Amino acid sequence: MNFLSAFVRFENLHEVRRLCHWGPIIALSVIAMCSTMAILDSIIWYWPLDTTAGSINFLMLVNWTVLILYNYFNAMFVGPGYIPLGWKPKNPKDTQFLQYCRVCQGYKAPRSHHCRKCNRCVMKMDHHCPWINNCCGHSNHAYFTSFLLLAPLGCSHAAIIFVMTMYTQLYERISFGWSTVKIDMSAVRQFQPLMPFSVPAFAATLFALGLALGTTIAVGMLFFIQMKVILRNKTSIESWIEEKAKDRIQHYQTGEEFVFPYDLGSRWLNFKQVFTWSGTPRGGGIEWPVHSKCHQYTLTIEQLKQKADKRVRSQVQYQAVEDYNGACCPLNKGFQTFFRTPCTEEPRIPLRKGETILATRGTKWWMYGDKIVSEEEMRAGVRVRGWFPRRCVEKCHYDTAANESTSDKKVN
Repeated sequence: MNFLSAFVRFENLHEVRRLCHWGPIIALSVIAMCSTMAILDSIIWYWPLDTTAGSINFLMLVNWTVLILYNYFNAMFVGPGYIPLGWKPKNPKDTQFLQYCRVCQGYKAPRSHHCRKCNRCVMKMDHHCPWINNCCGHSNHAYFTSFLLLAPLGCSHAAIIFVMTMYTQLYERISFGWSTVKIDMSAVRQFQPLMPFSVPAFAATLFALGLALGTTIAVGMLFFIQMKVILRNKTSIESWIEEKAKDRIQHYQTGEEFVFPYDLGSRWLNFKQVFTWSGTPRGGGIEWPVHSKCHQYTLTIEQLKQKADKRVRSQVQYQAVEDYNGACCPLNKGFQTFFRTPCTEEPRIPLRKGETILATRGTKWWMYGDKIVSEEEMRAGVRVRGWFPRRCVEKCHYDTAANESTSDKKVN
């Protein structure tokens, strides 16, 4: 265990349970498949020790696998860092600029957000990633982004190995009609494969090639998205907050100038806020260096304004007209509802006829909102929100302004 602790830092043994989730199972299966097939292709059908280039190629394959797994497991087990339970600012007056989290029984520090999956307020939360079954945030942002870089590089290398293996092994068996393609096959002919390149081997290599190419494209796109926000010292959530700030100012014509507080004005300075030689990000996750025109609570004040604006502009009351059991893909709510279920891990909420819901967003077939709970449940900090089929509710035709006091009591 001491050896593992030196290689991958576990917060505690309970973190190992994060592996028991569809995201890590699929991700590790893809890594295992691509790495194993690339190494086997190199050993069985093109012995790496015959040439210096072959040896370097083999060592590079092993190196990609080790680096990918190192950053993947650190992103998963190091975690994003959590705001201490019951946290409050040193100056009690600063609480007016912060949102209160009833679940964590404390205030949300700047840049932190409550994750319903982790059930904690996360430092500098970017998003909850199902592939690592953890949040991406302050402490593991560098590991996560490094994984997003290394995975496409390793898969690209593996894809080249797969293509060359299939080409060299089928070169003298099948005429592809590539008379203009001139590749020196002398090195390959000198080595007799340890086993024949059979149909199952070809199928496995072709399948691994598809996985490698798909991973290169999908994960590579995620890497560029992450680097775009990192170079501006933002998170994905903060990018959305900035867009809503501009929309709010334009809608109300307030004449305000919103300056994102954490952009330090230099891409290199922003980059160093996440990536360091030690692997540990700068700062403690509570206070942050800010733009000269801003202060520590510039963004949290904007969030409070947006929250108040959301109550005015977005929330519409709906009443349940059909029962709904909370199923992800309900079979009895129509063909389109079944196949158009939201592709998200956000929860579904069961409904009973007569219950009232405050809807905040939705699609053509599904809606998302908060179920209005009893006063007793409110005092206990209970909050029920999630997705439900649109056909199960009808819009209330009375003025929702009369019920604004109810929405004000909602838990943050």
